[in-house]
Amino acid sequence: MDIFLKAKRGGTDLGHLPFALCGMLAVSAAAEEPSFANVVRGPYLQNLTPSTITVRWRTDAPVASVVRFSAGPRTGIWEVGDPDLKTEHSITLNNLTADTGYQYQIESETDVLSEGPDHFFYTGPAVKRPTRIWVIGDSGSALPGAKAVYTEYLKFTGNRYTDAWLMLGDNAYYSGTDEEYQTAVFDMYPELLHQTPLWSTMGNHETYSSEENGEHAYFNNFTLPKAGEAGGEPSGTEHYYSFNYGNIHIVCLDSEESARTPGSPMLVWLEEDLAANTNDWTIAMWHSPPYTKGSHDSDSIFDTGGSLVQMRQNIVPIIESYGVDLVLCGHSHNYERSFLMDGHFGFSDSLTPSMIKDSGSGQPGDTGPYLKEGTGPNPNQGTVYVVAGSSGWATFQTGYHPIMHTALLRMGSLVLDIQDHRLDAKFLRETGVIDDHFTIVKGASPEPLHVVKFQTAEGYAIIHWKSRAGRAYRVEMSGTLEAPQWTPISEDVQATGATTMWEGIANAQNGRAFLRVVEAAN
Repeated sequence: MDIFLKAKRGGTDLGHLPFALCGMLAVSAAAEEPSFANVVRGPYLQNLTPSTITVRWRTDAPVASVVRFSAGPRTGIWEVGDPDLKTEHSITLNNLTADTGYQYQIESETDVLSEGPDHFFYTGPAVKRPTRIWVIGDSGSALPGAKAVYTEYLKFTGNRYTDAWLMLGDNAYYSGTDEEYQTAVFDMYPELLHQTPLWSTMGNHETYSSEENGEHAYFNNFTLPKAGEAGGEPSGTEHYYSFNYGNIHIVCLDSEESARTPGSPMLVWLEEDLAANTNDWTIAMWHSPPYTKGSHDSDSIFDTGGSLVQMRQNIVPIIESYGVDLVLCGHSHNYERSFLMDGHFGFSDSLTPSMIKDSGSGQPGDTGPYLKEGTGPNPNQGTVYVVAGSSGWATFQTGYHPIMHTALLRMGSLVLDIQDHRLDAKFLRETGVIDDHFTIVKGASPEPLHVVKFQTAEGYAIIHWKSRAGRAYRVEMSGTLEAPQWTPISEDVQATGATTMWEGIANAQNGRAFLRVVEAAN
């Protein structure tokens, strides 16, 4: 049997890589193995590092566990097996080569159980390189809309390999049972599960049931790096953990069951983990968002046991002080995306302009990307907060949170592309349309004064310009550019961030007028 892999990694076409994974593996089983077993879940990939990966699957009868894999026709075929007969299978492949493609198949002692052109993976990179991450939240409805979100992502990414896949909780409604996980996750995303490692955070619905072993199905179904084996500091628990991927550090927190008070184990670990991080990019994810006015309200002290308020009051100050660039949450069944923020820890009515580091759109071609001077985890340069909880359904919004640039009651997922010091994010609808996008660029100097957006209508003007916090600016008008007479039409505008906006009346003389923005003397 010849299996061919065709995929793209970081935009580079890898071509066809032949893998001959034929032959039998002699495994001495602990007992007589059934003549045949069917795979009823998976295979799916967990706990990826540059040198290891865990392959998991479930069968309908107890059999031995075998993974046969190869990096190409000249590298040979390797086999890792467990002779114990079982239905829940988990095999970790070790001593792999970083940033390398492997084809694999799963077997019992006597039979090939699952194989195919989508049974491949890439180990994590030892150095930074272009990375694509797919993010879905509250996807567990198992409704046709959730399938449409997945289908449109597969169309969007095409042959571009998905390097990492993040789930933001409430992966299986309504109680997070094993049966619900089968329908909402393992039957919903089979192709991507075969080839891309899945990382998840716990949602509130995951806590509503337990399996026979007393654990939530969430913990039975995931293998997560509690020992720091994927690059972060050891947490000792799968409730919260971290991992590295190239030049990206991803921190997963538990907003549902772990204590969220100062001095509690999760917060102590979080500070230790972030203090040890030196990666260019830092992303944090958890379920209950610190800012939302979607189907949940982050001003509510009662919502999910006060988790939204506590995460904002106790977690946000820590992550901002350690330079986290992006926070991903679910819980609200809509899409919300903030400005570049720093220092807003209270209720929505306590927001002040100085807490918005850049009030622009973050969009190249509009007011420009969000710029951060440092290339690593530099403190308090601004964080973008995203609620991406509409991958399973879009239900309702309670209002509009003032830190949000965008709030949409629409289904979709978030696609992140990170290359060197640039992060591009796209909100991809279940229709295939991109309804929001933003860019963060690190290692960039503040932009000089210039107008980035200008709109007029019937003598009314709206102007956005690049600014420096603490400096004052003034809008002036002249009826001509020949010997112009510039007249102020605005008061001095004090800038609080990297983008400043003024709107007001600009009555043209003789049918036309010219406007400019100048820095005012302090």
